[in-house]
Amino acid sequence: MPLMLNRLQLAASIFRCNLIPKVIPVKFLHRTFVQHEEEELPNATIKVPPSKDRSQIISVKTSMKYLESNAYKQTYGNDPVWIQYRRNFKGHYLPRKTRKLCIRAGVVSTGSPCPICRDEYLILDYRNINLLKQFISVYDGRILHYNVTGLCQKSFKDLCVAIMKAKDYGILTYDVPFRYYNYLEWKN
Repeated sequence: MPLMLNRLQLAASIFRCNLIPKVIPVKFLHRTFVQHEEEELPNATIKVPPSKDRSQIISVKTSMKYLESNAYKQTYGNDPVWIQYRRNFKGHYLPRKTRKLCIRAGVVSTGSPCPICRDEYLILDYRNINLLKQFISVYDGRILHYNVTGLCQKSFKDLCVAIMKAKDYGILTYDVPFRYYNYLEWKN
């Protein structure tokens, strides 16, 4: 008897749900569902300033030529690209992580993009050794952390991939530290 009541209650709840009319709030209606006249819908595209447009694809060879040009030397001097960068953040302490990405849909979406995203001619690729060397520590050969360099997380991930790929291909050399042991300590 209890099983039969449970089945009847289940069937009644299914029918009850189907009988309730579903109302879609107006704020969730997409404009394609609503019939408008052509004159009411503006067909204007959003104007993007040329300094924030990143939809143009730049080759790695162009980036490598840019790193050797006078324009690069005027902008950055002999310093790495991340030295002059200071990120705006709220409060006294640095955030734990930098922003996820600076470029959304081909447009720079922040007021202070990271050093790689702000300059459209800096391309992270395993062949662009002069750029990759700027993000490697001179003392121990490690990749500098994004809290030091100010890179966004997407650029930092691309940087790590490019450095590892360059090391695998043998384009970027690195020295394995050699330890000298005093074997006299183990001698009887």
